[in-house]
Amino acid sequence: MLFHVLTKVQPPPGADPEEIERLFNLEHAHAVRLQHQGKWLHLWRVVGQWTNISIFRVETPDELHEILRSLPLHPYSKTKVTALCRHPGSLADAD
Repeated sequence: MLFHVLTKVQPPPGADPEEIERLFNLEHAHAVRLQHQGKWLHLWRVVGQWTNISIFRVETPDELHEILRSLPLHPYSKTKVTALCRHPGSLADAD
């Protein structure tokens, strides 16, 4: 299953910048692992924002839920998930 995930990171006012940086580094390493596993297919930054757009390939919505919950910045993130399916006009052969 493919999912489009829009994530906006919003640390609370007064959050310790060093702690947020530590969590960011942990999240980066976790994202790299998930990309190598073929779960996190695409990751784009939205210019000028602490927001990203991602495409995930997972077996079930529950698997995606667990992946998103495992992200170190998840407690400070607003996430919108959209399930995707192939469009009949798509020229692509595979997901």
